[in-house]
Amino acid sequence: MAEAGEISGAPVVELMQEATEGQEEQQPPPQEDSGKELDASESKTHPLENAWTLWFDKPDPKSRGSAWGSTMRRVYTFSTVEDFWRLYNNVMQPSLLSAGANFHLFKSGIEPKWEDPQCASGGKWTASIPRGSKTILDTFWLHTLLAMIGEQFEEGDEICGAVVSVRARQDKIALWTRTASNEAAQIGIGKQWKDVLEYQEQMGYMFHEDARKEKMAKNRYTV
Repeated sequence: MAEAGEISGAPVVELMQEATEGQEEQQPPPQEDSGKELDASESKTHPLENAWTLWFDKPDPKSRGSAWGSTMRRVYTFSTVEDFWRLYNNVMQPSLLSAGANFHLFKSGIEPKWEDPQCASGGKWTASIPRGSKTILDTFWLHTLLAMIGEQFEEGDEICGAVVSVRARQDKIALWTRTASNEAAQIGIGKQWKDVLEYQEQMGYMFHEDARKEKMAKNRYTV
């Protein structure tokens, strides 16, 4: 497992190359050397309450027999504000990923899978992005990340992570929580997330257990 501030495996940009088709690779702008040394106050880092891990996957539609999650790769784990922005500024925006790709940002130690013990009894809120609204997709994703790592949710212990899914028909962002049966907590989280995004449409919450049992599972809660 990558330690905080370390890249797991290949460089991040290399990991993202497989997610793009015909897209020009975006490199971070070169940093100017001011020639000045940072003083102690400038070099201090700002720790987050939790460490977080970014995951990436893009299942191959031709490999239908492969197990779900087999293409998922742990990319980067961070635990400071500075390392978050270092990561964010050096990976592709969701709008630049090809259809079928997913980013997952979860608390360190939680895998973005239904089977993970922290997720097994949980569920997810989902925000659907209007077709063609790639700028909104990127904005919603960033605001979701900042709300999570900044511990803006009153029921912060309930938050497992978030997933942005780029699809040909419609992009989506999902917020995963720990205890689906705690209706009051989930409704509170849904309302807060909706406010963070300034989301105008109805949002639905689905239990992971329902999704495992039924292909067309219905939402249990809405806000």
